[in-house]
Amino acid sequence: MQNVEITALYAGLCALLVIALAFKVVGFRRSKKVGLGTGGDKEGSVLVRAHANAVEYIPLALILMLIAELNGLAPLWLHCLGGALVFARLLHAIGLIGGRGGYHPGRFVGTALTWLVIIILALIDIASVL
Repeated sequence: MQNVEITALYAGLCALLVIALAFKVVGFRRSKKVGLGTGGDKEGSVLVRAHANAVEYIPLALILMLIAELNGLAPLWLHCLGGALVFARLLHAIGLIGGRGGYHPGRFVGTALTWLVIIILALIDIASVL
């Protein structure tokens, strides 16, 4: 069985980011005494979306990365793409929360970089079977 240490590293880092974002949601809900959802609070909506957005994009990117690693993509490429993914997700979270749901350069760049990583990994995976 092949080791997948590089994907494991970035999966672990992304998992810590998801938990940090979840912690912010829980903190908001506890402080506002909101059991479910956001109670109509804009700050809560932003925090929930920051967490949800990470949960929506990270698994797809990691699955694509895992496939690329299993198919023998060079470690340098895996680290570049994994590092870019973590950086992108951090930028997005900082931008979404810092911009309070409005425009923020971090949110824009984080989204664009996340999409770019996913597209590159998808193309690499497709090319590996052609």
